[in-house]
Amino acid sequence: MRAPAILASADEAIAAIPSGSTIAVSGFVGAGHAELLTSALERRFLQTGTPTDLTLYYCAGQGDRAERGLNHLAHRGLLKRIVGGHWNLAPKLGALALANAVEAYNLPQGVLSVLTREIAAKRPGLFTQVGLNTFIDPVNGGGMMNARTTEPLVERIELDGKTWLRYKSMPIHVALIRATYADHRGNLSMDREGLISEVLPMAQAAKNHGGIVIAQVESIVDQLPDPKSVRVPGLLVDYIVPSHGQQHDQTFGEAFKEDFVVTSDGTFTLPPMPESDRKRIGARALQEVRKGDIVNLGIGLPEAVAMVAAETGRLHEFTLTVESGPTGGVPASGLSFGCSHFPEAIIDQPAQFDFYDGGGLDIGVLGAVEIDAEGSVNVTSFAGRFAGVGGFVNIAQSARRLIFCCTFEAKGQPKFVQKIQHVCFHGPTALRNGQQVLYVTERAVFQLAPGGLRLIEITPGLDLQADILSKMEFTPLIGIAHDSPSVPA
Repeated sequence: MRAPAILASADEAIAAIPSGSTIAVSGFVGAGHAELLTSALERRFLQTGTPTDLTLYYCAGQGDRAERGLNHLAHRGLLKRIVGGHWNLAPKLGALALANAVEAYNLPQGVLSVLTREIAAKRPGLFTQVGLNTFIDPVNGGGMMNARTTEPLVERIELDGKTWLRYKSMPIHVALIRATYADHRGNLSMDREGLISEVLPMAQAAKNHGGIVIAQVESIVDQLPDPKSVRVPGLLVDYIVPSHGQQHDQTFGEAFKEDFVVTSDGTFTLPPMPESDRKRIGARALQEVRKGDIVNLGIGLPEAVAMVAAETGRLHEFTLTVESGPTGGVPASGLSFGCSHFPEAIIDQPAQFDFYDGGGLDIGVLGAVEIDAEGSVNVTSFAGRFAGVGGFVNIAQSARRLIFCCTFEAKGQPKFVQKIQHVCFHGPTALRNGQQVLYVTERAVFQLAPGGLRLIEITPGLDLQADILSKMEFTPLIGIAHDSPSVPA
């Protein structure tokens, strides 16, 4: 007979984490993040000096750009290595990496998400073409972020006449996960959570490597009436930590919003956007979204596409998805990103990336920090910070059509540069793969073409030389057609 999960306080459960272990933490921004557990781990380290030399493994960025989320774990000595998908919301982790205080890797969010299943099954890794010819490719650095990081976690291999990347498996010893309810046998459901994340494969991976699973839950119930609602079986759970609602907000932006866990009749609306460059860019990008499309919108400026679609009555024409798992509805923004208002379905994140990686997306609308003459894009390094790629690499490499949305300049600094700092999207590879790619700004629209970036539209009233070309570090191909649409003024 299996031992039942131990009902414990956060401090009691965290005390079971041994030094030198690899801990996997689930969640997306703040949704599904076990805030009670990560804050307890920080508290224990500051009070006792243990555990030490942990490897932190996480898929999506978890934090609020300040103190919450994985920022709790940003202490010298507590962490030895960080393997993560997105860093921007946990700047304290980024500061450790930039100071060369920890080994640090930035690998694609979708890869890390799916890799948890390979780790759980003790397979040798994930074989994929996601990341080829980017800074994650071993020929371009292997996703290593500083000089202290030397062990290769990614390798190039040849299979069936094609080049692939193998992302190596690594043992997971501790899983910190979150759910809504636990029953007396430790079975977990996620009724009030806005996403599912990787809770199951992370728990399976820790259990199969002889480790422990610590689950933060909102409350304990006698029994979960529907076995199909169980997302993690109790046989995988070692410690249950009831939060009683403390440090268990649904997201870092909302204590609880029912919109994120129910569907609707399709009448959801958004407030109109004020006129701005952001709205103009969103409106132009929306012109490329076709009826029936399956769409992913990146965080930040691409969110304007949904807002303009709502304002113009087009939301019903296509299906919006989020890489974290929601399908349908309208993606939430800010610190609730990762959830959706009134989704039609919520699946786990590894399954969503399986669909994306296999070509399921008709169009992806993503942001850009820098763009170069060959159409390659950087989204990860800027202004002395390392943001990380998140799901960008998976989406940008797999969507049939792509739109990169950004302002033409950033505080007077050019965004169209001769050489980008990190290749997160490789223009020449996209051309070879037959992807259709546009770059939309408030001043001009560019197209990825043989030979490089081609200028195809300019905003009426702007001067080509003074307002466009003089503010770029390279001269694009010029292909403005007389009958081409212009960016809305």
